[in-house]
Amino acid sequence: MQLLNVVALDNFKRDHADARVSLDVWRTEVETTNWKTPQDIKNRYGSADFLAKNRVIFNIKGNSYRLVVVVKYLMGVVAVEWVGTHAEYDKKKFE
Repeated sequence: MQLLNVVALDNFKRDHADARVSLDVWRTEVETTNWKTPQDIKNRYGSADFLAKNRVIFNIKGNSYRLVVVVKYLMGVVAVEWVGTHAEYDKKKFE
């Protein structure tokens, strides 16, 4: 998959060093896979949650952090929309 807005990941890792390895592993896996359906994601990331508008929520580093992406399956694109702590995520509204 082509991964967009990786700067958001890099910025987050700068401030949250303990998330660096988990985010790097996630990024490598995404860039070397080809998701065709939400089930492809669920098969690899059983704890992934799905929202409207092709948004997917990933738990990062044992659910300490949350990563929200938009997946365009037919185009082979994953765009990072938001990354933050679990507490910050609980205050967000994704529509």
